[in-house]
Amino acid sequence: MKNANSYDLCVIGCGVAGFAAAMSAVDYGKNVCVVEGDEIGGTGVMWGALASKTMWELSKDYAVASKTDRGFYADQLHVEYQAVRKTVLEAVKEKQTQMLHQIEAYAPSQWQGPGSITYKRGWGAFASSNELVVTYPDNTSEPITAGYFIIATGSKPQRFPHIEIDQQRIFDTDGFLNLKSFPRRLMIIGAGITGCEFATIFSNFKRTHVILVDNQQRILPFEDEDISHFVGNNLEQNGVTIHHSASLKNILKTPEALEVLLDFDNATAKRIEVDAVLISIGRRPNFTCLRLDNAGIQPNANGILDTDGHCLVDTCIYAAGDVTHYPALVNMADLEGRYAVRQMFEKNTPPLNYRNLSTIMFFYPPVAAVGFNERICQQKKIPYRVAYYANAMLTRNIAMRSTNGFVKIIASDDDTQKILGMRAAGPQVSGTIMSITLLMDQGKSIQDALNSIYPHPTISEGIQECMRMLLGKSSFKAHTFPEHMRIRRWHPDTGYHS
Repeated sequence: MKNANSYDLCVIGCGVAGFAAAMSAVDYGKNVCVVEGDEIGGTGVMWGALASKTMWELSKDYAVASKTDRGFYADQLHVEYQAVRKTVLEAVKEKQTQMLHQIEAYAPSQWQGPGSITYKRGWGAFASSNELVVTYPDNTSEPITAGYFIIATGSKPQRFPHIEIDQQRIFDTDGFLNLKSFPRRLMIIGAGITGCEFATIFSNFKRTHVILVDNQQRILPFEDEDISHFVGNNLEQNGVTIHHSASLKNILKTPEALEVLLDFDNATAKRIEVDAVLISIGRRPNFTCLRLDNAGIQPNANGILDTDGHCLVDTCIYAAGDVTHYPALVNMADLEGRYAVRQMFEKNTPPLNYRNLSTIMFFYPPVAAVGFNERICQQKKIPYRVAYYANAMLTRNIAMRSTNGFVKIIASDDDTQKILGMRAAGPQVSGTIMSITLLMDQGKSIQDALNSIYPHPTISEGIQECMRMLLGKSSFKAHTFPEHMRIRRWHPDTGYHS
């Protein structure tokens, strides 16, 4: 054993949450130890958000380039999977290098200001609630003591116990970059956000017949039916075959192909031959090697760590990111990493507020969401008004020749007309969703949001017109364009009414 080192904070895991926590602690002038045995950036960079979204961007560009309805077309358009893969890995390494450079800039040997970061490439295991033993690749080990610990070890893909993931023909979402070429036939098991994103990516490249297996009656069951149907219809129009109410029974390997056995809710079964299978059925917290029992803590019945409103697990141990909740979102992990550190060194901070956390679903076109949907409003028995405004009515979308999409805004059906939530689909929604998020954070009403002058022609005008619909003041009227504009009200006592 080497000599022990003591720090103000030890961060276990250098993914999104761990990196945010470490840098925040430096801002407080604290000495930090970061322990990471795998990839800098974690799932959010190496396997998840950055890698998959880089591939999504490339697939979107290819899909646009292959269009023939814009007065021009690319002759003999071609794509090579290995070239795509190389570009994705370049993006990943670029971000990892930035993160590593930032950490090294605050190494005690480099940084003379307050605070520091000591990076240890190894795997941590608790020896007690205030001591961690780091084991290095050469099998040497070293004890670390700290005033506080943050568990930010992220997550790993959920697996079927009877299915072997070989990362050669049967992949999980952490192994998709092991593909050597575009498979001719790809089956994706799981029709949540990630499964639908990968279905979008591979169908965009037009080299793969994608089969999406959904164990529910519709994809994205946590969203309203109109959102699920919109995404499902777009996937099918892009060439994806969707099997609803189906579950994976087995995968049989032959030298030439994979034979996938599916069971359906109506007691029927189907055998489908494909070249590759991607398992995307969610993720579970990664506590490998941690020895949580030595620290006196354990995951709950759902396999995650229980935390209070300040990310505290117990006494001096905090947790942030995928180990504490589902869904596993990068922005949530970053927020929790920062907030945990703030609570450690400021104390008496208000509980963390997740209320208006916005998300982007990278489909074709992408979908953005913030706040309540109709399903949640009805569960909470909140009377509401909802307006739907199609991109087909927007000047900017018409000019872009990209009219597939919409804005859907929900407001309280009372005198306040507070904005409760928004769903939007189409180009640039990742930017426009933030304007509504800010208004919701400030508790603004529909009328407040219309006090600003929106630029023209822009995608944001769809938000403006959708809110005008809720006040009965839109330029175009729903009864004239019922296929593009809709408005309705819901009350817990009467249901939908006009």
